[in-house]
Amino acid sequence: MPSTVPELNLQNSQRLFDLIRDGKLYISLQDAIALALENNLTLASFRYNFPIAQADLQRTKAGGNANGVNTGVVSTTASGGFGGGGGSAASNATSGNGGLVTTTLGAGAAVPSFDPLLIFSGYVQHTVTPEPNVSQVGVELYKVNNIEVQSQYQQYFPLGTYLQVNYTGFRAANNSPYFAVNPELLSTFQVQLQQPLLYGFGLASNERFIHIAKRNLQGTDLAFQQQVIATVTDIENLYWDLVNAYQDVQVKTRSLEYANQTLTDDQKQLELQNIPALQVMKDQSAVATSEGDLTIAKATLRHNELLIKNDLTRTDDPSIDEITVIPLDLQGGPDPNESKSITQLIDEAMKNRPEVAIFRNAAEVQRQSVKDINSELLPQLYLYGYYGGTGAAGPKNPNCDLSPASCATSLPTDFASMFANTFNYSAPQYEVGVNLVINLRNRVVKADQFRAVLAYRQSQIAQEQQQKTLRFDIRDSQFALVQAQARVAAAQKARDLAQNTFDIAKKEQDVGAISRYDTLVMEQSLAVAESAFFTAQTLYEKAKADIDRATGTTLDRTGVSIDDARNGVVTHLPQNPDVVPAKP
Repeated sequence: MPSTVPELNLQNSQRLFDLIRDGKLYISLQDAIALALENNLTLASFRYNFPIAQADLQRTKAGGNANGVNTGVVSTTASGGFGGGGGSAASNATSGNGGLVTTTLGAGAAVPSFDPLLIFSGYVQHTVTPEPNVSQVGVELYKVNNIEVQSQYQQYFPLGTYLQVNYTGFRAANNSPYFAVNPELLSTFQVQLQQPLLYGFGLASNERFIHIAKRNLQGTDLAFQQQVIATVTDIENLYWDLVNAYQDVQVKTRSLEYANQTLTDDQKQLELQNIPALQVMKDQSAVATSEGDLTIAKATLRHNELLIKNDLTRTDDPSIDEITVIPLDLQGGPDPNESKSITQLIDEAMKNRPEVAIFRNAAEVQRQSVKDINSELLPQLYLYGYYGGTGAAGPKNPNCDLSPASCATSLPTDFASMFANTFNYSAPQYEVGVNLVINLRNRVVKADQFRAVLAYRQSQIAQEQQQKTLRFDIRDSQFALVQAQARVAAAQKARDLAQNTFDIAKKEQDVGAISRYDTLVMEQSLAVAESAFFTAQTLYEKAKADIDRATGTTLDRTGVSIDDARNGVVTHLPQNPDVVPAKP
């Protein structure tokens, strides 16, 4: 019977609507991660790889080859406008055969189907033959009614053993007086066994596709973990981009408010003729600049809202598309990877990163494939055995026109006796023998075997290259983190200096030492410094997320349950330690 798969559920999870208050979506970082685990379509698509891998395993248990599972890991988001560290890890590794180049992976002696086969056939036949020579059958019109039923059971086993059982039942009735038994009943029984002794012998050869499918199943689990890490990292990056845009709008709003207030005050002073008109024109130019800056900041915020909502929803919802997103966490907490040495980080990565185990699995499959293909070089030597039995029966022909001796018979008359005689060794047939086939050159297989060894050497190089790439990735992420820390420290000093300068300018303005426009310039410098500081903070948070990805500790740090990710239902919120919440 065909298998069925449930229809897609493209409804957004209830958690999304629970976070909406007063027409705004309030989300913390842990809320964003939880929504991604429940609604992200990349993860939803990847979950189908688990039953695909199980189906592949079931296929190989029947003797089929492993079709493979697409375990490519992809980035789930578009860029929000800020870079951090080495970016999200993406791998295009695919288990199984594919591409234009034929691979020798899994090559070896042909694997038969292990599923048993049951065959039935039968017929009823009636013929009438005119006989010009009556002496042959005793009648002018020779009439025959035949009934035959055949059944066969055949099956291969993992050792390479082949079993075939045949049973045939036959009934023939005619109108000839020259037969002592009419109708005739006949049955035959046959058992055949064949065992390869060289080519195609053994569990290692005939179950190699099962081992590959099991490795692919493990690889699917590891690749899903890798995909979850990539998705969580991307969500963290989008969230911090949203925070940056949200804070930048607040800075630009305050700057515009101060510019408008300065313009209002200077217009009053102009009416009193205390300042020149040029001063007001400068104020108006500053307001126009601030309005433009605020418009750009709001557009950037809108863009980042759309990006994060796209990854936190399964389908477009008009009630969600236009809603404002308010981030609740404005700064992340300390990351334990910040204080670790490069050696400790590399050790963490070797232990935690799924890619390491994926490459080990692939190397093991390649190593075993080199062994399996050697069996194909062997001659074909088969040991076979055959046993058969025959039973016959039939009632005495009352129209027999032969001599009494010729019309006499000792055969049983009933079907049950005939069936018993088929199996009671009363008329046995048996045979034992060997078949040997030798390919005197076998160049095709020899070339495949040599290529398999070369491919194994390439896989060893690839594994070493992967470890080098991993170490470089960790060092690159650590350098990015150090640089991000330095940028934050420098930006914070610049912001503090701009704040102090602005405070002094306001005091001097109050005593008439400088003009309001000079103070406005100081405020604009402060706004630039604050925006630069928030951008540096965003890069720092993204660098922390990236070093967690590089060391494979993202899920541990965020408290993401891989079971929740696999089920698509978050039973407990991911952890979000020591974040700095937004002000109401």
